Amino acid sequence: MTEDAAKTYEAAGVSLATADAVVERLRSAVESTGATGFGAFAGLFPLDEERLLAASTDSVGSKLLLHRRAGTLRRGGMDLAAHCINDVLCSGAEPLFLLDYVAAAHIELEQVADLVEGAAEVCRSAGCRLIGGETAELPGVYRDGELDFAGTCVGVVARDALIDGSRCAPGDAIVGFPSSGLHTNGFSLVRAIVGDGDFDADLLLTPHRLYLDDVRALRARADVKALAHVTGGGVLGNLERVLPEGVHGHIDWDAWERPAVFRWLAERGVDEEEARRVFNLGIGMCAVVPEPPAGALVIGTLE
Repeated sequence: MTEDAAKTYEAAGVSLATADAVVERLRSAVESTGATGFGAFAGLFPLDEERLLAASTDSVGSKLLLHRRAGTLRRGGMDLAAHCINDVLCSGAEPLFLLDYVAAAHIELEQVADLVEGAAEVCRSAGCRLIGGETAELPGVYRDGELDFAGTCVGVVARDALIDGSRCAPGDAIVGFPSSGLHTNGFSLVRAIVGDGDFDADLLLTPHRLYLDDVRALRARADVKALAHVTGGGVLGNLERVLPEGVHGHIDWDAWERPAVFRWLAERGVDEEEARRVFNLGIGMCAVVPEPPAGALVIGTLE
């Protein structure tokens, strides 16, 4: 890929518009089964009169290709568990368990062990059980040397503790939680920039941050109306997923200091508009509150 082509996510082969279109195309099929809230960070299922199950499925994506090159697959397992648990947190749920899925043309035991051990490390810290999964050898589907790692997290939330964004209103504050770096999104563009050359694994492959303790602490001090995990689509794109129709977020992009990796991207030609659209830019989770508690990092307001 040429240097110019590597500057946008679309040129690197990923279309966020297509991803949005897929959600809309599948909505009627999903909702025909009785499901509601399609497109949220976690799907909800009524467990009984008082509780809901919250579930989310995701993968590490093409970040695994760099993890494999750098010998950091354990971090890839950490990425998966943190990503899936964070999605479930957005409903106000407490994580219960995680299931994983590893697929490759040919399974290498050490690689699978690294991934699962990394996921287990995060699960232990979250009090979330890793209860099983699947390992599949699929020659002809995956090329030699490739592998994929996906997972599903299930949590539980009391109906009266559900966080769904419906109470958000203009004037509410947006609180941000710092990210550890790129997390697990935008790596098709990152890989296009890196190419076949050497790269700084500590800069690019820092594990995805788990926000369980941060969310618990904020909920103990403030009325949390909405939570948004900042994944593909950037801060505003993910915040919009949890806001009522007609309510929008306004972000002060200078309200926090960005990790060094985002300077690295800018120096390699990723412009500010594209960076805001694709990457977390240093904010990995957002919360909407009517009054931010003392010491909270306020990054914007609702309008």
